[in-house]
Amino acid sequence: MHKGKDNYTFLTAEPIHKVVITMAVPTIISMLVTSLYNIADTYFVGQINTQTTAAVGIVFSVMFFIQSFGFFFGHGSGNYISRELGAKRHDNAVRMASNGFFLSFLFGIVIMIVGLLNLKPLSVLLGSTPTILPYTEKYLGVVLLGAPFLTSSLTLNNQMRLQGNATYAMYGIVVGAVLNVALDPLLIFTFNMGITGAAIATVVGQIVSFIILFYMARQGENIGIYLKNFAPSWNALKEIFLGGSPSLSRQGLATMSLNIAAAHYGDEAIAAMSIVTRISMLVLATVIGLGQGFQPLCGFCYGAKLYDRLREGYMFTVKTGTLFLLACTIIGWIFSGSLIELFRNDAKVISIGVVALRWQLCTYPFGAVIVASNMLAQTCRKPWRANILAAARQGLFFIPLIFILPSYFGLLGVEMCQAVSDVLSFTLTVPIVIYTFREFTREAAAKKTTV
Repeated sequence: MHKGKDNYTFLTAEPIHKVVITMAVPTIISMLVTSLYNIADTYFVGQINTQTTAAVGIVFSVMFFIQSFGFFFGHGSGNYISRELGAKRHDNAVRMASNGFFLSFLFGIVIMIVGLLNLKPLSVLLGSTPTILPYTEKYLGVVLLGAPFLTSSLTLNNQMRLQGNATYAMYGIVVGAVLNVALDPLLIFTFNMGITGAAIATVVGQIVSFIILFYMARQGENIGIYLKNFAPSWNALKEIFLGGSPSLSRQGLATMSLNIAAAHYGDEAIAAMSIVTRISMLVLATVIGLGQGFQPLCGFCYGAKLYDRLREGYMFTVKTGTLFLLACTIIGWIFSGSLIELFRNDAKVISIGVVALRWQLCTYPFGAVIVASNMLAQTCRKPWRANILAAARQGLFFIPLIFILPSYFGLLGVEMCQAVSDVLSFTLTVPIVIYTFREFTREAAAKKTTV
């Protein structure tokens, strides 16, 4: 992938556009395929009835929560690994890789046990109506079994990506997702397993991804996972927390809050918002993948104190992402009705979904700045800034708004909530990122005076 160059040389010396695109393409593919298999679940289950579509949307908030801990351990350990490799402290990176992986797997087991012991109250808490509840319990009961494999797979994926080996990271995610999509119609319709079949397909895909990623972690320049290197310490936990907590903030509780708010307006509202969330995530997956392509360059350059190169990489990422989102806004607005109808041909679901999707489309172009700035702060170990930026879009602003806006605007308040949150998040992001780059300028000046 690097034409014979080692990761350090490639990330710190090759042209910016070449590095970001090379790192981003396999990551974007991973993100898109993951989003597509989430959409596939919604599409195939949507052929059953509106209640099953809503149930998948409700359980998705739990999967989002589980994923957040995979990203927590993956980004927390991976960002540290990236900086240490940039500073040429390889032994520290080796220990952190195993610490992050095993802690992630163990935490996934805890989530699985707690979730299964509280299956019904959890389903109700997430927004299930009496008609949706049976489907939610069936789907969630199976999905929770995959929690340890999902968290640790995402940890491995992010560790490899942040080492500059995004292609290896892509293989496991893509194979598992494709298997999930292939199994969905087979289990749901051919074997007549309904929503339970969709859940089994998801878990099987996650287990296969786990096996492939664990194998890939020992290939090429990747740092392998070995039990002998598992030595958790307070310092390791602190680094994981500082580097990974923004991922928890970024995932947030937005999807769960959205389902609870939509439940007041019926099953159709939950189903519509579930579909819109899937479509939006598919679009944003590309920008997130682009931002994650920037992260290895960011981590290595920050560790090597190459601040000008870091700034150039950030600006390239923002410009490219913004142009892409502008194109998606125009296309999405034109075909919004057809997109919603593709998942559920129900007049009420479509009418609610179109309004919600068009509100979100209006603020899509802000996404590149929000995502790239958050990843910049997270990778460069600016934890408070990273957490504030990460929490803003789907936590700090979204959660209060999802309860305030519907009280004034009813269902429209639910539909417009994400757009308003995006505007406020963008407004918060700009001064923080300007301050961060001024700080880099001061660090660079201090470096010159000490040389």
